[in-house]
Amino acid sequence: MHTSIRATPLALAALALIAAAGAQAQAAPANEADVKALIAQLETLKANYAQEVRRLRELDMQVQAMQARLSGRTAAAPGGTTPPPLPATAPAAAAGNDGYASSAEEAQQARQASRRSVDDVKQQQAALFSRRFTVENSLTYARYDRKQVTLNGFLALDAIFLGNIAIENVESDTLTYNLAARWGVSPRLTLNLDVPYLARKTVFQKGGAGGSAAAIAQEETTGTGIGDVGLSANYRLFAEHGRWPETVLTVGATAPTGRAPYGLDWTVLERDDDDYIRFAVPEQQPTGNGVWQANVGLSAVKTADPAILFANIGYIHSFPRGFDDLDANPDTVNPGEVKLGGSYYFGAGVAFAFNERTSLSISFSDKLSSRASTRYRNGQWFKVIGSDANAGTLNLGITYALNRNTTLVSMLGIGLTPDAPDFTLAFKVPYML
Repeated sequence: MHTSIRATPLALAALALIAAAGAQAQAAPANEADVKALIAQLETLKANYAQEVRRLRELDMQVQAMQARLSGRTAAAPGGTTPPPLPATAPAAAAGNDGYASSAEEAQQARQASRRSVDDVKQQQAALFSRRFTVENSLTYARYDRKQVTLNGFLALDAIFLGNIAIENVESDTLTYNLAARWGVSPRLTLNLDVPYLARKTVFQKGGAGGSAAAIAQEETTGTGIGDVGLSANYRLFAEHGRWPETVLTVGATAPTGRAPYGLDWTVLERDDDDYIRFAVPEQQPTGNGVWQANVGLSAVKTADPAILFANIGYIHSFPRGFDDLDANPDTVNPGEVKLGGSYYFGAGVAFAFNERTSLSISFSDKLSSRASTRYRNGQWFKVIGSDANAGTLNLGITYALNRNTTLVSMLGIGLTPDAPDFTLAFKVPYML
């Protein structure tokens, strides 16, 4: 937009005012009031000139978009002939030098770039139905540290504790690599496959070893292997329209392909005089829940430029499954069944698109799990005390588009409740086709 914008009447009027002010300054001493009046008129003309320039740019982009739509419709017309595009306006002809679209193709690319941050947020929160196929590699580190004091004795004279005081501390580090594939079957349906691989290290510390409060016993165990594989589907119920957000229904199932936490071999580190086990740890760490699970969820995403609002809610159901040994005592074998409690999860957050490549998100997520139940063979179901959980997490994330098809997603999760990990750090690199 060079010649057409400079030749506007507003620009000529501004030049005329400047020339008049100069002539008046040379002819006679300038009156201060007249100078102020001329300056005020000049500032007004400058503001009007800037508005005119912005309006010309907006009209240019609208013309480019209309040309792109008309070209797309006529390209598929019978006869195989495509009429020539509409002639570009004067501002459009010079747009290439001013950083604006100079063709319908460039205008289309500009519109796609402006939605890139929105698409990246949708890819992480729900599903991106405009992509045919997506491969996502992710790496997640989770830190868990929990201390528990165990008192075995009685209180004398309401002030003196007589017995054993044991301090138990469990520190766990988990590194998870997840390979995910997303297939866009249609503009409304996407299928997902998640295959995790886990490496876990857990350190068990127990105070009061041997009956002495000052003695501490410690043991470290590790475990690696494939985790529980998940298969799910996303179905878009409603596209974003007006005040209504894009709403996506998710259903899925998780198979117990990982190492179950039941029936593991245990190492006994300490026994009492009556052969009671005081301290025992599993020889290797589990990599899965050990049971089949099904989940259903609903998510919503709403754009409010420059913010992107999102929320989700869902339920996870676990099916009972039998195991050859449920007892943690290595001296006995007690087969039975396990039924994990149902879990409700929900979350909400907001993301801000700084530009076409970068967005920052902040969200809260929570997962409420009811008590698990176990029963030995031909026995009754019993609730496992302490197996219920409330895991609340504050999440901070940054999304950056590396190129047209690849995005880097980094996420920091801060545990807000004792049942949540202390913190999690995740990096995801989805490649979209």
